Amino acid sequence: MKKTLLVFAFLFILPFTTVSAQTQLEVNGVTVPRKIEIQNKTMQLNGAGGRSKMWLEVYVQALYLSQLSQDPKFIIDSDTEMAVRIEITSSMVSSNKLTKAMNTGFEKSAGSNLEALRPRIEQFKTFLSDAITEKDVFILFYNPLDQTINVIKNDVPKGKIQGFDFKQALFGIWLSDKPVDETLKKHLLGI
Repeated sequence: MKKTLLVFAFLFILPFTTVSAQTQLEVNGVTVPRKIEIQNKTMQLNGAGGRSKMWLEVYVQALYLSQLSQDPKFIIDSDTEMAVRIEITSSMVSSNKLTKAMNTGFEKSAGSNLEALRPRIEQFKTFLSDAITEKDVFILFYNPLDQTINVIKNDVPKGKIQGFDFKQALFGIWLSDKPVDETLKKHLLGI
């Protein structure tokens, strides 16, 4: 009788465990949702990974797309809803360090378009200038309806930057031929 009860209990609990595992993913101790909704647009997790600097995990990043893809060029050139979610995992990350890293990323990604993007890059960096603490979550959401990157920190909109070319350079930081981190690029692509 006890064995029968144990089997029923196990069979009863198993479906709930499976459902929970399907709604989120854990990366380096950070719970990453499999879906996010921003401005009434639902996007699915394409891939996620951690970013390390000098043997220290600094953030966990996830890429969300409305149409999943492993083709980085397609993603960069796609004029569809997409978002990057970045959760800070180290107290060593400051707004100054984050904006410097973004600058370096834009320099690699934008190529000959860098000077044309410079005023918008500077505006973007002001949205990251508040104090940053461990567990802060940034979402960089691209809305194709008005071709803007919406910067959200801890569910609070910080501002938006115009331009499809800016979106291409921003997502190129992690997905271009010269990404800031090749391993992270593979994780974001789900490879």
